[in-house]
Amino acid sequence: MLKQKTLKESFSLSGKGLHTGLNLTVTFNPAPDNHGYKIQRTDLEGQPVIEAVADNVTETTRGTVLSKNGVKVSTIEHGMAALYALGIDNCLIQVDGPEFPILDGSAQYYVNEIERVGTVEQNAVKDFYIIKSKIEFRDEKTGSSIIVLPDESFSLNVLVSYDSNILPNQFATLEDMGKFKDEVAASRTFVFVREIEPLLQAGLIKGGDLDNAIVIYEREMSQENFDKLADVMGVPHMDAKHLGYINHKPLVWPNECARHKLLDVIGDMALIGKPIKGRIIATRPGHTINNKFARQMRKEIRLHEIQAPTYDCNRAPIMDVNRIRELLPHRYPMQLVDKVIEIGANYIVGVKNVTSNEPFFQGHFPQEPVMPGVLQIEAMAQTGGLLVLNSVDEPERYSTYFMKIDGVKFRQKVVPGDTLIFRVELMAPIRRGVSTMKGYIFVGEKVVCEAEFMAQIVKNK
Repeated sequence: MLKQKTLKESFSLSGKGLHTGLNLTVTFNPAPDNHGYKIQRTDLEGQPVIEAVADNVTETTRGTVLSKNGVKVSTIEHGMAALYALGIDNCLIQVDGPEFPILDGSAQYYVNEIERVGTVEQNAVKDFYIIKSKIEFRDEKTGSSIIVLPDESFSLNVLVSYDSNILPNQFATLEDMGKFKDEVAASRTFVFVREIEPLLQAGLIKGGDLDNAIVIYEREMSQENFDKLADVMGVPHMDAKHLGYINHKPLVWPNECARHKLLDVIGDMALIGKPIKGRIIATRPGHTINNKFARQMRKEIRLHEIQAPTYDCNRAPIMDVNRIRELLPHRYPMQLVDKVIEIGANYIVGVKNVTSNEPFFQGHFPQEPVMPGVLQIEAMAQTGGLLVLNSVDEPERYSTYFMKIDGVKFRQKVVPGDTLIFRVELMAPIRRGVSTMKGYIFVGEKVVCEAEFMAQIVKNK
């Protein structure tokens, strides 16, 4: 299982804010297991902290703005994208003003610094949310949509479309987050000339210039108005008849704008709170729909707080019934695990197919067959025993015995025809032959039973 990661040491970046024009410094610091992303305003009394989650997003006009108790931090998406894409789970970010510096309008500087200081693996397991069925969010007014589909890893397809002859339609794809640095990180934010004046009137982009954004001039205006706008932006006068991209640095890629939209999607998805395994297809994305989708994903995660392991009946088991009999002393009718499909250092996934021929159904109950709860707990314990006994020499010389059972919950009855998926993990390292475990039983995607139990591994005389 993959472990969580944080930074090996802190790093700082300084520059002006895109919207405020202020000189700002942001510092990224290591953080402990299960800390997540948090942002601290060091310039304010008490140095308040805001959790970087989608539920705290309050504005999405030309950037993602987090707010909590009246404290705001904006333009966070490029830094968030770099953390997420490089697999960092825990980070405390300190900033001395109301927004992150815009730098060159991309995530490149963040990526460079993360690679310079390095990362460190932590003890906690990386908690992925696995997409198992299509999830979709649409905005009928704008025609924007975000769809996420099952996939082996996190990947993205982004399509942009504008009413513009210069930038009509573009798409960008990222199949592997390991290629984020080379294929996406350097893509810069962009703005249309026709948007600049309204944005300035709204008090935004005070720090915008040709060093931190691509400017797209696609609708001819009078030379006088074009000159006035150039004066406001602090750039030289140019020929108003010449349409196209206005920037000091040439485009990194012909589809740089689509790649930057992909970067923004990653930054906004980082606010879901868990890394996901799935393929995102975003059509005409923007911070508003990105945030709505991230909020929907957080609701999905809360509804399925404990996810069922993925079970492919076509894959060969890690342990078949013969190997299980080598490790466990149980035999018919008390062998309650049919196979093991996954095993790690501290967890195991087992399977039992419940049939109408189970002997306990004769009396429990003849007219309404239900698997006894105590046998469900026994089956979980046997699965946990397989995890422990698989790691010792001569397992046939050991037996495991219950010492304590806690926190038992039966959520749904188990009946003939159900396929039980057991997921059991160690809650602490085994000490003096005593192990504490947490187990879940799933039927489909639903938890039907859960329990914590303590067992002792005893060497047979």
